[in-house]
Amino acid sequence: MNLTLRQVRYFIAAAEAGQMSMAAKELNVSQSAVTIAILQLEETLGVSLFDRQPGGVRLTPEGSRFLGRARNIMAAVDDALHSPLRENVSETGHVRIGLTYTVGGYFLPRHYARFRQTYPNIAVELIEMPRDSLETAIVGGGIDMALMLVSNLRNHREIDYETLLRSRRRLWLPAGHELVAAQRITLADVADRDYIMLTVDEAGQTASRYWQHAGFQPKVTFSTSSVEAVRSMVAAGMGVTILSDMVYRHWSLDGQLIERRDLEDDIPTMDVGIAWKRDRRPQGAALTFFEHLALTFGGAGREAGD
Repeated sequence: MNLTLRQVRYFIAAAEAGQMSMAAKELNVSQSAVTIAILQLEETLGVSLFDRQPGGVRLTPEGSRFLGRARNIMAAVDDALHSPLRENVSETGHVRIGLTYTVGGYFLPRHYARFRQTYPNIAVELIEMPRDSLETAIVGGGIDMALMLVSNLRNHREIDYETLLRSRRRLWLPAGHELVAAQRITLADVADRDYIMLTVDEAGQTASRYWQHAGFQPKVTFSTSSVEAVRSMVAAGMGVTILSDMVYRHWSLDGQLIERRDLEDDIPTMDVGIAWKRDRRPQGAALTFFEHLALTFGGAGREAGD
């Protein structure tokens, strides 16, 4: 079987977008390139991956199974490209790392596992805190550094940081929603729809700022700190939401599909980074952890999905 990474990448984008044209736009290539690559992929596999419909495409059962395997392929490639190749099992030390709920659940685990494999003799103490408490602990010396949403950072005078990941915020919709097929979507189009608001890690406060900047307010029918609750409610058609790619998954716990679309408005990214006290840059084991993540992401500002 002769599969190319380009074909796999195009397939994943088309599956998540639900339309070949949206996938082409996201990948910055022609729609025909995506279509041809996927047709060749189907010919190689000997199955139909999509049902073609007037409003877009929908995964076949075979397509759904292959999608999971395709994501594993791309994850393995990403791991090979961005994992540190250096090993230094003799280095020892202890590092105290504070983190927020979102970072702990959706960003840290696989990077923590890689670090522990590379540096088994460095003890890592993880402490979950709200953002305000993290900033206080950084300045007061209660932790060596923090993994947090640096886009929410307030104390810029005493805290320095490096951005590792910029995660775009996009509109989440239930499968079959009328906006799924729209060529252009703005906050004005979303304002009169039932809206599910996530509140964890100040997501609600961030949303309020860009909604107010656009001159609209979301029609919030339910607020929750549970990302899984948001997924289930959106997938069930109870409302729409705007959340970052870092926490996106295209299905809910009960297996219903969640679509994702770009917005024309200027929606800020959700930036994950490492923060430390400005006059106390990480040293020793803390510096090793810092450099490990910086090397993994190949420099500051890597975008989710790159």
